[in-house]
Amino acid sequence: MKKNIITLLVCILIFLAAIGSATQTTSLFEKNPIYKNNNNVPTFRSVNNEKAISSFRQEPQTLIFGCAGDAANLDPGDVTDGESTIRTDNIFESLVGFKPHSTEIQPCLATAWTISPDEKNITFALRQGVKFHDGTDFNASAVVFSFERQYNESHPYHQYGQWAYWDYLFSDIIQKVEKIDNYTVTIVLNNPNAAIITSLAMFTVAIVSPTNAAIWKEEAYKHPVGTGPFKFFEWVTDNHITLIANEQYWREPPKLKKVIFQVITNPFERVYELQTNTIQGMEYPDPASFDLIKADENLTFLAEPGNNIGYLAINNGFGYFDSNQNGIRDPDEPWMQTPGYFEPFTNKLVRQAINYAINKTMIVESLFNGTAIVAKNGMPPFMLGYNDAIVDYPYDPSKAKELLTQAGYPNGFNTTLWVMPVSRPYMRNPIEIGEAIQDFLAAVNITIDIYTIDWSTYLARTRAGEHSMCLLGWTGDNGDPDNFMNILYGANQCIMGAAYNVAFYNNSEVQDLFTAALETYNSSERAEMYKEAQAIIHDDAPFVYLDYSNEHLVFRENVKGFLMNPVGRLFFYPVDIEEIPHETQVVFLYGRIHNYTAFDDVIQFDAMNLRVITFMPWNLTRYTSGEQVTVLKAHLGFIGKQYIFSFCRKQI
Repeated sequence: MKKNIITLLVCILIFLAAIGSATQTTSLFEKNPIYKNNNNVPTFRSVNNEKAISSFRQEPQTLIFGCAGDAANLDPGDVTDGESTIRTDNIFESLVGFKPHSTEIQPCLATAWTISPDEKNITFALRQGVKFHDGTDFNASAVVFSFERQYNESHPYHQYGQWAYWDYLFSDIIQKVEKIDNYTVTIVLNNPNAAIITSLAMFTVAIVSPTNAAIWKEEAYKHPVGTGPFKFFEWVTDNHITLIANEQYWREPPKLKKVIFQVITNPFERVYELQTNTIQGMEYPDPASFDLIKADENLTFLAEPGNNIGYLAINNGFGYFDSNQNGIRDPDEPWMQTPGYFEPFTNKLVRQAINYAINKTMIVESLFNGTAIVAKNGMPPFMLGYNDAIVDYPYDPSKAKELLTQAGYPNGFNTTLWVMPVSRPYMRNPIEIGEAIQDFLAAVNITIDIYTIDWSTYLARTRAGEHSMCLLGWTGDNGDPDNFMNILYGANQCIMGAAYNVAFYNNSEVQDLFTAALETYNSSERAEMYKEAQAIIHDDAPFVYLDYSNEHLVFRENVKGFLMNPVGRLFFYPVDIEEIPHETQVVFLYGRIHNYTAFDDVIQFDAMNLRVITFMPWNLTRYTSGEQVTVLKAHLGFIGKQYIFSFCRKQI
């Protein structure tokens, strides 16, 4: 050992003599034009022979966000999936937007709006001086273009999209969009609609650059240009999408200089990469990782109720056929028994008994693994008009038996529960939940068989009313109560073959309240109508509301300013990354290395057979297992692709 140390010291002395009085030397990296300015350094590395993930060194104010999948489309009007929207939401903007951490609306690309006396025309004053990322002006022509290409089949750009969300949210509501002058537009409605302002915050009606659309045509979805805080830079399919700061943003420029949406499909790998600071944020952590995440002081775990509900629907027995397809039950469209008609469920006392019989708290606590809270109303608690005064049905099997006896079923009955075959955000373990409900109902003499079938058939047949009871749920779109209440519980939605109200609950008083609320622009009045409707529904008990599933995100502790949005949108504009100072040590490194990669200020490599002498305090360490080492780029000596012999400063 003594001989080795003497030999090593001699080598160091020879090395120091060779470099003489030089205060700085040029590394191999700096001399070799192949690697100059980092232009040709590989961007990605392979991990465990799976898909490559980014090995970006975290530059100042760069946030790498781990995603479960890649985007499918970056044209906001043609987007239908969540992975696409979290990218487009940071590139594009709409006329109005959500206030931070809220579903309340605030001005965005429109500064103000007025509603005509007949409540069918909404005129918007547009924000002036705003530029698209391609340098062209945002104006009324761009607004009309972004809307009209979706609803006008004769528009030359209509052919370049499917416009599915327009058909779903706006086709029956918006008649046309008109340019009044360069910075004024009017949206003409078919009928008054109080939910329209909230719907206009949707990604579907974000404003795109007409100039960019003209350049790229059918390829525009891969080359997005908006007015938002970040500009599109790069898309490597199934790997990452990079956005860079819009320094000419009409608000203050974002604090982040770069946002990289990195595809890492395995949720446990996302957590690992977050813990090692390869990424700084992630979505969809697996519940099995929750305790690990919460125990890591370097991570911040965010959880809030999502824009969803999971429920047990009890078929009330009557629907209708919408012969003229207007979405409204007309006088000449009679109520008819559903295929799943079951007489006991037409009795309110039986439906109330089922609510008393099921221990929802136990189901949520034991089967949702901390991913949900118990629901008592038919929409999430953050929404306008949520009736928190309602007292939920407690778990009371004795009361359930009493009500069944009053209803004429003292010995219970047999029926079938349809259970969805797939996990959804609002119901992660549907089979186990169904089995738990089966056990609770058995305790009050209701014997149920569990029935399941493939997902697409399940949806089609429950919408046709073939079930007597079924498990389902809903994830909202725009944060407006109408998107839950009218769709899930309105009598107009009891359309056999196309029902969203799969309880086939057809209370006309409730439907009248929903219709009046939709035609009332006064928020306070709307809220009272929804509260009244919830009280009636609670008493009628057509559903057992099970849960509101939480949304979960995880960030590094030094990522500040991110606010979760109730409708699941991810906005990175307000985010900042606090710089954490690194301690450094002076080290002398010599030996064999592999996978040498240089970044702006550091060098990384795998230590294959490397000796590292640390000074102050003295320590000698040998690396032989390929451990990755990061050192600062400034150094004295030689660093090659396979060997190193150099003094460096090593971050710890």
